[in-house]
Amino acid sequence: MPLDERWPTVSLPILHDRAERGFASDNYSGVHPEVLAAIIRANGGHQTSYGDDVYTARLQEVFREHFGPRVEAFPVFNGTGANVVALQSVTQRWESVICTSTAHIHVDECAAPERMGGLKLMTVPTPDGKFTPALIDTVAIRLNDEHHAQTKVVSITQTTELGTAYAVDEIAAIAEHVHSRGWVLHVDGSRLSNAAASLGVSFKEMITDTGVDIVSFGGTKNGLMVGEAVLVLNPDVVTGMKYLRKQSMQLASKMRFISTQLEALLSGDLYLRNASHANAMARLLAERVRDIPGVQVPRPVQANAVFAILPHDVSERLMERFHFYFWDEGVGEVRWMCSFDTTEDDIETFAAAIRAEMTSATSETSIAH
Repeated sequence: MPLDERWPTVSLPILHDRAERGFASDNYSGVHPEVLAAIIRANGGHQTSYGDDVYTARLQEVFREHFGPRVEAFPVFNGTGANVVALQSVTQRWESVICTSTAHIHVDECAAPERMGGLKLMTVPTPDGKFTPALIDTVAIRLNDEHHAQTKVVSITQTTELGTAYAVDEIAAIAEHVHSRGWVLHVDGSRLSNAAASLGVSFKEMITDTGVDIVSFGGTKNGLMVGEAVLVLNPDVVTGMKYLRKQSMQLASKMRFISTQLEALLSGDLYLRNASHANAMARLLAERVRDIPGVQVPRPVQANAVFAILPHDVSERLMERFHFYFWDEGVGEVRWMCSFDTTEDDIETFAAAIRAEMTSATSETSIAH
């Protein structure tokens, strides 16, 4: 009898409420059943470690189907690791990275690019989380000045931290401008699938054909248990990727279990189904709350994020029942994220709770006056 058929079934208690839903992050969701099935498929028997396995080899083929024949994929554990490894591979010690002031690498990675990658980040405020060539040039200064870190990389996020999506021609314009200066274009694509679904384009059209050099490809926010990948589209600008991945503690020993998840996401249309559903739920949520008196939706809903402004105390009461975060406490702005397993019932329940809280708050204010 094979060993895995003799393993006992472990009975452990379920420690969480499976009906609980929140809107804090698409990382809160579970693992898509097709991804879990892929992990089980890859289990059993022995496979060579550190990426020399059949699943990682197959993953290279899958990524090439989506991004073109030159792409090389390097699976990693998480998005921060993907960003740090990618940016290290295209910079020298004296060079800097230009990013927006809202960029994840600047705001939400605990200074990992600086501390672990030794990278200098040059930030630019933007109205919608998106770069333009003109905005990039505001910090591309003091070139060839030995006293100043030299620009080498422009990093954009697709979709952005403010929920907006770059159009294909916008990415192409940035890439052309970046390359005209002899620099490299990096895309933080933790929600790249959501962008593809929103724009109705392929990864190749959005990324490869526009001239992007290197990508941090996201999987965890779109149904994976764990795993992202660094995609090298232009090997001429990259140095030492496999060594940097190991040195940055992002080389998985049993890599087949990361690779098989990414393969499950991309070998069919699961990436698109999951992202399209999450985007649709965000649009539905925005529709349901826009007509609630006192609630503002100040930003366009172009992927799976909804930003709203409502009274601070109302948000705090809602947070006791639904997980979500303040984005800008100063103005009472919050962010609501939808994921592949958000349901219409989840949206209707949440919207009804918001309406009830706003009605109650309005009544209390009227009585006070």
